[in-house]
Amino acid sequence: MIRTLVMLGFWAALLPVAALIGFPWTLLTGDVSMLYRMTMWGAWTGVRLAGVQVKTVGLDKIDPARTYIFMSNHVSNIDPPILMPLIPRRMSIMVKKELFRVPILARLMRFGSLVPVDRGNRESGIAAVRAAADVIHQGLNMAVYVEGHRSFDGRLLAFKKGPFYLAEECGVPIVPVTIVGSHYVMPKKRFAIRPGTVTVIFHKPIEPNDFGDRDYLMAKVRKVINSGLPPELQESAPTTTEDTKVHQGKASA
Repeated sequence: MIRTLVMLGFWAALLPVAALIGFPWTLLTGDVSMLYRMTMWGAWTGVRLAGVQVKTVGLDKIDPARTYIFMSNHVSNIDPPILMPLIPRRMSIMVKKELFRVPILARLMRFGSLVPVDRGNRESGIAAVRAAADVIHQGLNMAVYVEGHRSFDGRLLAFKKGPFYLAEECGVPIVPVTIVGSHYVMPKKRFAIRPGTVTVIFHKPIEPNDFGDRDYLMAKVRKVINSGLPPELQESAPTTTEDTKVHQGKASA
């Protein structure tokens, strides 16, 4: 509990600084870069202050000059502040539409090109995919938790189709991402953070020429993300790959 309060307390202390410097600068200039850097630094530092160590694998496979859609599994509330600062260059995400009802926050999120989505409304989901496509065409990376919800036990849930429509629409590479360990550090419906190590595996990008049809692409991304999970959480019999070696201490960060 104390670790969670330390992280939240640090973020609360950082908020006035952002309010005094980052918010006015963004509102006056329309340039969100300063606020974005402050947010990413704050997210990363807060996680470390909570006693969470982060190990990355495969980040060298990402070309910072290119635009990608990062498709990740999702098991914990601590996943976003771990994953987002690791992604090269500026990125966008889809957020609950309710947050856009707060006037100042809504304006800042629009400056940041965040995409509102109503997960319970199909038409809103289609509109969100189109808005996300516009963001990607601006050259921003997009991060998507492809299951749509957090998993209780660390195993993969069913994938949403929207991210794959988005990938086909934009024609940019997909980077499958496997997050391992955050389920132990902060399980779903648990407020307290336990000290531990979270491993973020960036798999080899899937180029648009290798997409195939939508069902094939979904199965391919699922297989790759699944391969990075510990053997006991994988959907089928574990196999030894460069990704599963991470859990055997044989892969370097």
